[in-house]
Amino acid sequence: MTQNTTGAGKWMYVLAWVCAFGLLILVFGDLLEKQVNPNQEPESMRIDNQTEVRLKQNRAGHYVTSGYINDVPVTFLVDTGATDVSVPAHLQQELGLLAGRTGLANTANGSVRIAETQIDSLRIGDIQLSGIRGNLNPGMQSDQILLGMSVLRQLEFTQRGEWLILRTL
Repeated sequence: MTQNTTGAGKWMYVLAWVCAFGLLILVFGDLLEKQVNPNQEPESMRIDNQTEVRLKQNRAGHYVTSGYINDVPVTFLVDTGATDVSVPAHLQQELGLLAGRTGLANTANGSVRIAETQIDSLRIGDIQLSGIRGNLNPGMQSDQILLGMSVLRQLEFTQRGEWLILRTL
């Protein structure tokens, strides 16, 4: 009987350590995600009949924010060098996007064959846009979507310190 209690005690001890490590992973995973995307819930303000969203720079100096494409939650990386919104092709069905005409695009990683697409609805905070030009890029392996100039040209954007301010026109 003593051996069973000792064996059960060891398992309880191991289980306690596993739970402690699991809790640490959850806490530190959330902290790391906030370092990559400090704008998980971008706040909006109304100023002089315009909607404004402020994005904080992440530790790498990029502007990453949560948003929506066709009411599906996504993560955007602001990229002023991208002509259109560039969507990883593996997200096409999940986001309800249709592949159109194909062509070549010059990217930082060289030329890649993309398919044009139309984004019905794109939202960051309270800024909502519709009828956005985009492309489906099979060379993109992550789930981050490049927020290119097809969106940014419809907004006023200003960088101040570690903040990017997006404002409706």
